[in-house]
Amino acid sequence: MGADRNRFRGLGPALITPMREDGSLDLDALDEHVRFCVGGGVHFLVPCGTTGESVTLEPSEQLQVIERCVEAAAGEVPVMAGAGTNSTKEACARARAAAAAGADAILSVSPYYNKPSPEGLYRHYMTIADAARVPVFVYNVPSRTASNVTSDTLLRLAESHELIAGVKEASGDIQQVMTIIRDRPKGFLVLSGEDYLTFAMMALGGDGAICVAANEVPEMMSGMMNAALAGDWNAAREMHYHLLPLVRMNFIETNPVPVKTALEMMGRGRANFRAPLCELSAEHRDALRQALERAGVALSGGDAEKTPRKAATAAQAAR
Repeated sequence: MGADRNRFRGLGPALITPMREDGSLDLDALDEHVRFCVGGGVHFLVPCGTTGESVTLEPSEQLQVIERCVEAAAGEVPVMAGAGTNSTKEACARARAAAAAGADAILSVSPYYNKPSPEGLYRHYMTIADAARVPVFVYNVPSRTASNVTSDTLLRLAESHELIAGVKEASGDIQQVMTIIRDRPKGFLVLSGEDYLTFAMMALGGDGAICVAANEVPEMMSGMMNAALAGDWNAAREMHYHLLPLVRMNFIETNPVPVKTALEMMGRGRANFRAPLCELSAEHRDALRQALERAGVALSGGDAEKTPRKAATAAQAAR
């Protein structure tokens, strides 16, 4: 089991889900994007997470995305599929389905809205781990779920079930992260879920990251991760600060609106979303473009002058 877990050390892009203008899935574009990320040196792939707009995917669409991601990865890197929800019964069904679709591990978000107690969270994840039959990674993101998987609850889970393999830690609480890293059982992986904290978490003993910026700059982010894993902290630090402006801009509005817009600026597909998400505000486009340029990202021809018609109209109306 330890060997299976170690496949998820390093960098995994929190993959976008490409969509057409009518909101339908663009699976051919997903194939291309997966190959772009794998070609950039990422260590594993994470479809159907927050960045993949999982909450507006139908269960059948979620499976289509996972299956195509597995096919496009072609065995070069493993796939950790987002399969969580706030119903334990449904989360178990999605975990089983994702594993049957070829996922090598499951990323299961902490139940949102219903705010379970620590005991409720413990039972939720233990039940999922029993059902999944592949490694399960806890996704702790209190800003989205309104509840925190505390270090006590997480460590209890890590000690209680061999298939609870790690955590995507996006609490932003570095003290909590340090407690988990210090007290975790051997083989339990701690992955950064906050791009801006990835360098710090690696320096503290973390094992990798599930990263939004890896959609845009997989080669640079992989370079930073490989340097950190090798203990080359000077190189990792330099790359961290080089990419920090882009990392910040990726969250200037709700993820994945900025990253999909950035990919459109790069000529890598259209920035289409499922409602209620919508296009990036006109006021933020120039700053995002500048962050990409500062990171050394080549933009598609003519983008410097391009502003979506809807966004431009909104800006004029605001004046």
